[in-house]
Amino acid sequence: MASRPPPLEQIDVTPGHVRALLARVRPQLADEEYRELEALIETLLYVADIVTRKTTSIARLRARLFGACTETTRDVLARAGVSTETPPDSPTDQTTGSAAGQPPRAGTRRGHGRHGATAYAGAPRITIAHPHLKPGDACPRCDTGTVYRQRAPKVLVRFVGQAPIGATVYDLERLRCHLCGDIFTAPAPHGVGDEKYDATSGAMIALLKYGSGVPFHRLARLQANVALPLPASTQWEIVADVATRIQPVLDELIRQAANGEVLHNDDTSMTVLSLLPKRRKDAPPVEPATVDDVAPDRTGVFTSGIVATRDGDRIALFFTGRRHAGENLATVLAHRAPDLGPPIQMCDALSRNPPKAFDVILAHCLSHARRHVVDVTPNFPAECRHVLETLRDVYHYDAQTRERGLSPQARLSFHQTHSRPLMDALHTWCTTQLDAHLVEPNSGLGQAITYFLKHWTPLTRFLEIPAAPLDNTVVERALKKAILHRKGALFYKTLHGAHVGDLFMSTIHTCELNGVNAFAYLVALQQHADALKETPGAWLPWTYRETLQQLGASRAAA
Repeated sequence: MASRPPPLEQIDVTPGHVRALLARVRPQLADEEYRELEALIETLLYVADIVTRKTTSIARLRARLFGACTETTRDVLARAGVSTETPPDSPTDQTTGSAAGQPPRAGTRRGHGRHGATAYAGAPRITIAHPHLKPGDACPRCDTGTVYRQRAPKVLVRFVGQAPIGATVYDLERLRCHLCGDIFTAPAPHGVGDEKYDATSGAMIALLKYGSGVPFHRLARLQANVALPLPASTQWEIVADVATRIQPVLDELIRQAANGEVLHNDDTSMTVLSLLPKRRKDAPPVEPATVDDVAPDRTGVFTSGIVATRDGDRIALFFTGRRHAGENLATVLAHRAPDLGPPIQMCDALSRNPPKAFDVILAHCLSHARRHVVDVTPNFPAECRHVLETLRDVYHYDAQTRERGLSPQARLSFHQTHSRPLMDALHTWCTTQLDAHLVEPNSGLGQAITYFLKHWTPLTRFLEIPAAPLDNTVVERALKKAILHRKGALFYKTLHGAHVGDLFMSTIHTCELNGVNAFAYLVALQQHADALKETPGAWLPWTYRETLQQLGASRAAA
């Protein structure tokens, strides 16, 4: 038996000492040699620094040193040293990006990336007339013609810097009678009441905190820098009050999501300080579980994301606590209309994602299965290329269904015609690899193939059921909202604070999914809180503008 090599001698040195040593040997080295040695030492110091951090993994270290990489088929195969030239029998033409026999995709030319004036819908528009001319006047240059108004005016866009939360100080003049002592105060301008913070303040703080991941303390420093102080504690009081007033809209979104046709769900870890185990004798007790179906010994805390789609509308919901994604989905499905059939549920293959007490048509994420193959491509380049290029063509066909705007039934027929032969051939290939012992079952590729075969039916729901998606990307993107908040604020203090965050994230991301101005929507909900409480269904992101028009028309008629 070979003996172990002796342990390396450890010498504690500081970065300053290493750099000083490098400076002493500088005169003995040529310029090129010195630059190479300096780069080597700086890299070693950098690696030593990040390795000592608890959150650094090998994958994260590799990404930080060599840069993050994409998982496109072309890039994955190129990194594995496999040629990415398209074989003659491939249904995808790499030069045009279109399937064989199909016209090339339109609009693939890259633009300049700038926004036109029409993109600034939230900016006020000011029409400026010419100071000296009007339509019908004589031309000042030729004196014979007349000028007329052109159809399109010249457009200028001007940006101005301002504080996120602005303020105005009103000095109301006061007069006092020298005889009777009565004081007469000038009235406040129209729309300025006794409330210090109006609806726009709460909407903007919520958007910054829960929509963009700006912590309260960071916004407080920014406000202080522009001489408009707004402490973090005050910001919390404002958003907590707004959350209480607009709570009915979250309840209505849950009811609407329960009746969705397709429901995506997943979760990510979260920290709630009040749910952490008690670490000292004088620490307050841990908040008790609020649901009966959570095991008392469960210690994990999660934020679950649920995205429901129905009739073109999409609803995003967030739930933070000890419940898993499947348990939170069961809470939503408890509001489902009894006359509706089971919905399609898209998730990954974790056992905690399906709702145990409700019937669903389970569909699994094809991207998760593909990722197992991506991870082992460097070790099995030829075999992985076959799988990746097959899935690439299936995704291409799915993109064509969106470009053509096909109905769910037409989309199903299109996939059955074009994608089913590819998936059937892939299933045969996977089975052959294991049955013919061409791949070791315990190898990385063998485990990836086993994952495909084990979950084949839920992975191919899009070939059997209309509207079944291919993957769970929509909810993974939604969870970036919670991850962004976690990176900026690190934690919630209590379950109540987590609920406030869930409410605003649900409302804001639902607006984003439906192309609605989230700021204007939050302002409208606060201004019509009483009407929202009476008819919450009329104040959803896709119905509130029509409700506002009806209110304006009724007031004008009165």
